[in-house]
Amino acid sequence: MDHVLDKTDLGILRLLEQDARLTHKEIAHLLHKTITPIHARIRRLQEDGYIQRYTAIINHKKVGKGLIAYTQVHVRVHSQESLMAFMEEVIKLPEVLECYHMTGAFDFLLRLAIKDMDEYNEVLIKKLSKLPDVGNMQSFFVMSEAKKETGYMFGTA
Repeated sequence: MDHVLDKTDLGILRLLEQDARLTHKEIAHLLHKTITPIHARIRRLQEDGYIQRYTAIINHKKVGKGLIAYTQVHVRVHSQESLMAFMEEVIKLPEVLECYHMTGAFDFLLRLAIKDMDEYNEVLIKKLSKLPDVGNMQSFFVMSEAKKETGYMFGTA
């Protein structure tokens, strides 16, 4: 069973979301704690699944994936097998950064990172449209980013 997060746990999560490279010593200093309990808390937060992994945020434009598309996908058959088959295949596509099973008019929302419209067209025709039971799709392209956060704990005291 998950434990209740206290102020120190929330502080650790907030700091790690801002900079996952922080050492236990740096976190302890910032939270006015000693290193040993901070180390134990971070280990517990990892074991309990609050911290799933550590990662670097890459500038998608600098690595040649400057176009972000949000694509809504409707599948023709809504059986458990069909939905699972679609999900199992779509998450294998390297262009798909995120896949959400949604309520509403469309069944899935995908976030794609691609080089340009030519690559998007190729992904759409040669990959997405060939997935199990795909019906219609609708895409929206990011023109600019007003805000982009990856964390949940920003602003937490």
